[in-house]
Amino acid sequence: MAQRSSFGKLQRDRAKKAKQDAKRERKQERLEAEPEEVEFDALLGDDGKELSAADLLQLVEALHKQYDDKLIDLDTFEEKKADLMARLPID
Repeated sequence: MAQRSSFGKLQRDRAKKAKQDAKRERKQERLEAEPEEVEFDALLGDDGKELSAADLLQLVEALHKQYDDKLIDLDTFEEKKADLMARLPID
């Protein structure tokens, strides 16, 4: 019986490693295929330049993607999102 449980554990370990390798490979492919990230500080500088609602919403979408990809932390995400939302033009 000990042989059987050892074999089962070995199979599970191999499957787990294969899954990790596949995940790492997909992540690397995604990183290579992604365009450059939007530089928020440059776009949101204090130069008084107005951005259209479409531009701001595009920045919010890019910001969400950075957060989802764990490129920025929650505090940074919330701070930048609040700044973007405050700049939306209200008619």
